[in-house]
Amino acid sequence: MHAGDEGVRNAAEEAERFEDGESGDGGRWDDGLIARRAVEPSAFEEEGFAEEQHVPVGGPYAAPLRARLDALRELVGLSRARLEGRALDEAGRVLDEAATRQRLSSQHTVVAIAGATGSGKSTLFNALAGVPVSETGLRRPTTSAPISLSWSEGAAGLLDRLAIPGRLRRRPLAGGSGDEALQGLVLVDLPDHDSALTVHREQVDRVLALVDAVIWVVDPEKYADAALHERYLRPLAGHAEVTFVVLNQIDRLPGEAADQVLDDLRRLLDEDGIAVGEHGEPGATVLALSALTGEGVGDLRELLGRFVQERTAPARRISADVDAAAARLRSLYLADGQPGLHERARDDFAARLARAVGATAVGEEAERQWRRNAGRACGTPWLRLWRWYERVRTPGGGLPQPPEPVEEELTARQRVEQAVRIVADEAVQGLPAPWAQAVREAAVRGADGLPEALDELAVTLGTPAARPPRPTWWPAAVLAQAAMTLLQVFGGLWLVGQIIGVMEPMLVPPVLLMLAGIIGGPLVEWACAAAAKGPARRYGQDAERRLKEAAAACGRARVLDPIASELLRYREVRDQYVAVSRR
Repeated sequence: MHAGDEGVRNAAEEAERFEDGESGDGGRWDDGLIARRAVEPSAFEEEGFAEEQHVPVGGPYAAPLRARLDALRELVGLSRARLEGRALDEAGRVLDEAATRQRLSSQHTVVAIAGATGSGKSTLFNALAGVPVSETGLRRPTTSAPISLSWSEGAAGLLDRLAIPGRLRRRPLAGGSGDEALQGLVLVDLPDHDSALTVHREQVDRVLALVDAVIWVVDPEKYADAALHERYLRPLAGHAEVTFVVLNQIDRLPGEAADQVLDDLRRLLDEDGIAVGEHGEPGATVLALSALTGEGVGDLRELLGRFVQERTAPARRISADVDAAAARLRSLYLADGQPGLHERARDDFAARLARAVGATAVGEEAERQWRRNAGRACGTPWLRLWRWYERVRTPGGGLPQPPEPVEEELTARQRVEQAVRIVADEAVQGLPAPWAQAVREAAVRGADGLPEALDELAVTLGTPAARPPRPTWWPAAVLAQAAMTLLQVFGGLWLVGQIIGVMEPMLVPPVLLMLAGIIGGPLVEWACAAAAKGPARRYGQDAERRLKEAAAACGRARVLDPIASELLRYREVRDQYVAVSRR
């Protein structure tokens, strides 16, 4: 056994004598290190254990971690107005702790020793220290408050952060610095995580959230304890790179039992989702030792030395915290599909608004009015006279007809609300719940007043013009119809003149003139009606298109643009979340 293990064994034997109540000065054990001696602060100052003054020596994190923290800060800022404060509390805590840790010493690594009652963590703490520092014994719990052990100066700020009072801050050797390999190590012995006292469990949870790494000490009897795995190891699976799992008390296991228990422990860790670092792979360090006999303690000391000298534990811990915060926020930022307003959804929304505003009916009415206007301009006067007579003869026919109900023909409020609801549902497909809610609220706010705006558009653009525009051939058609009428009148007057004897009898010419006018008039009217179909249809289509475009523009400004803004904000925060999640 090498000298380091021999020193560990001596320390362990000294701890055993303390547990048995023995001491070298007549039964009173007193080395000036136990918390009971806090009532004599002058003794600590004489031995060099006075509380240190904190000197900020922190440094910036590496660029990748710094970029992730910046992205997380931006993510929280963009999400404040959309998510509940509780959802962002963990992310805010990580940012605060990262900033606090950065201001403190980057030359120190704070490692907590945690374990269950009777696991021997305080004995291991003393074995690593080389002298009895933390109280051990059969009385449970023996550790009632966190005790720190610093191998070098400058850790006062870190210990202040852990709220460890000066009377519980130790050094491995009185006036010395201990192993050179452990320079920068700050070891913290915690109360039992399964203590019957709630205050002890609260202290464990508080300190574990702040340290850079943790050594979990388990024993052959309680290494599979559900409280340990479900409450601590499983939730902290992402912190494997800053986790040590130590199987203590292997001196109690006969033969190959220690290897079997260690293999079973690795299996449980794998089920917890903790990667075990083997063959150079990153992950948790798992080893077996006996703090009482010193077997394997030297290996742990060596591993801790390399771990501390790398000076990367604080950044690894913060990075793992960022991973954990990102995992908790995943459901709030990542969608299952590709949410957004696709072109088809926009077109369907415009079509629904067009139906609601009655654009088709407006176009058809404009087409009918164009045809009526053409009929009045190009029809025979006798047919127009007959139609007038029919209107006068029919009761109420000469009175203006009341307009059709506005609600049904113009906007149909329920259709507008349905169109808004459908486009909002299409836009939020696959969106996380908070952002889907924000999109729906934006759509509802935009829809407020939309039916009234469409009503106004329908009145403004849906009312046909009093005199629709005429094509260039209308004057010629009117002139031809007038000529046919004149032929009829001239032929009739010619016949009347012959009957009363004013003119020379000649039956055929006036009859032919009248027949030409009588037949030509309807032919001109028919030709004009046929020629008017195309312009009338185009006129109606133009009226329908103008109303559709106006309704679509109104819906876009009031509903689609606010939805698009919310989706753009979501894409921004999603990009930030991806940056946070990318290690």
